[in-house]
Amino acid sequence: MARIGSASSIGFLGLRAFTVHMQAFVSQGLPYFSIIGLPDTSLSEARERVRSACQAAGFSWPQTRVTVNLSPASMPKRGSAHDLAIAASVLGAAGKISSEALERTVVLGELNLDGSVLPVPGVLPAVVHAKSQGMSRVIVPAANIEEAELVPDIAVTGVRHVGELIELLGGHAKYTLSPSHGDDLPDGERMDAPATGDMSEVIGQDHTKWALQVAAAGGHHALLVGPPGAGKTMLASRLPGIMRPLSDDEQLEVASVRSLCGTLPRFGITDVPPYEAPHHTASSAALVGGGSGVAVPGAITRAHRGVLFMDEAPEFSTRALQTLREPLESGCIALSRAKGTAWYPARFQLVMAANPCPCGYAYGDGERCTCRERDRIRYFSRLSGPILDRIDIQVEVPPINEITLGDQGANGKDSATMRAEVSKARDCAAERFQGYGWTCNAQADGVWLREHTSRQAVELVNRALDSGRLSLRGADRAMRLAWTLADMRGGTSPDRQDMAQGIALRTRMR
Repeated sequence: MARIGSASSIGFLGLRAFTVHMQAFVSQGLPYFSIIGLPDTSLSEARERVRSACQAAGFSWPQTRVTVNLSPASMPKRGSAHDLAIAASVLGAAGKISSEALERTVVLGELNLDGSVLPVPGVLPAVVHAKSQGMSRVIVPAANIEEAELVPDIAVTGVRHVGELIELLGGHAKYTLSPSHGDDLPDGERMDAPATGDMSEVIGQDHTKWALQVAAAGGHHALLVGPPGAGKTMLASRLPGIMRPLSDDEQLEVASVRSLCGTLPRFGITDVPPYEAPHHTASSAALVGGGSGVAVPGAITRAHRGVLFMDEAPEFSTRALQTLREPLESGCIALSRAKGTAWYPARFQLVMAANPCPCGYAYGDGERCTCRERDRIRYFSRLSGPILDRIDIQVEVPPINEITLGDQGANGKDSATMRAEVSKARDCAAERFQGYGWTCNAQADGVWLREHTSRQAVELVNRALDSGRLSLRGADRAMRLAWTLADMRGGTSPDRQDMAQGIALRTRMR
């Protein structure tokens, strides 16, 4: 007599999770095991993993036809995280475990041929989704149990072997746990997150530190232009340390992205904004995400709620730079493939660093520069107008000509002090924009800015527009900078000095 066993797992389309219901059907016929419901190649290969793992637990595989359906059938499913749920559905159909034991339960895990359960990425967002769908319990690999337990008010059980799953669900199994079936992650995966460093460690560059503090206070993008060795990379790497700490919801967003990318064990749950610095040879797919089937996240998604630093920005390919235009405006990225469109969050702060010319020494009187004029123009023109127009802050980073012993950096300010000032300015902006859905000045639209900025301050913007120093988009961004400067000094609105400083930051002038 034909029997049906059921189990539930979680699939992803981008960062959007959906419940995958599995039904295993054991019927008369020639021995055959098939998985249907739009699986990808790695999921189709689960047939061999599941069969071998169940036999390793003492289960005699049915010598009949076994069919597993993954619903909804219209949604693409990928990866090996469904292995354990497929095994559970087959075991239920064969009468090895009780069908009722898996009600309101989600099962996640990859199976090895010897029956061991391996850790999988994406456990945190999967458990969050399971809780939102009214599930009462999740069964995960033992190595993922700490990650799953970050979600409150849902029972979490870790298993190391498919035999443990059978016993947990009321069945009987014969298996042996070897030392390799431990509940820890493989060596090298559990590492400390890289330290961001402190701003007080940077010698000099007070103007650039202040500009980066303005960027952190208002959520503005920044471009640093200066010769090699001036400290551009060092300054950018310390930006997350002066940014406002992530809220609980933002921490969960960042942790979910890292879980999906498999890097959460390295960082854990932290309130420090993420920092991504792709190499200038990175392709557009490496930046925005890509891959066959359903696209996987790229560097801009890993930098969500944090900093994306592009060192040697003019050396990036034109195509890679142009792919940033949409996420800079919308805060998300849509990756369309034949099997579906994946949406990933990408609300990051972009920091670019560039030399003034190919050799890097076209500053000051330019005596050391060996570049021809056309080479200088061609080099910097790689940063197209539409990209530069989206960069709020553009500052020159001069070389350091003298080292002072005991230098304390930005007038004695360390990262903690600068972060406190940034948080205070952010609180002012959040209170002002409470009814608009914005959280920082960089998100304010031009209509609001023009309606709430004083006439005296707008006059300076009009002069810059008339002289060609600013475009219309640049004028809005200069006004956003002025509001951030007003928040940093505790003012209720920008005055003429704030606007003058905003225009100067916008146009690489001191």
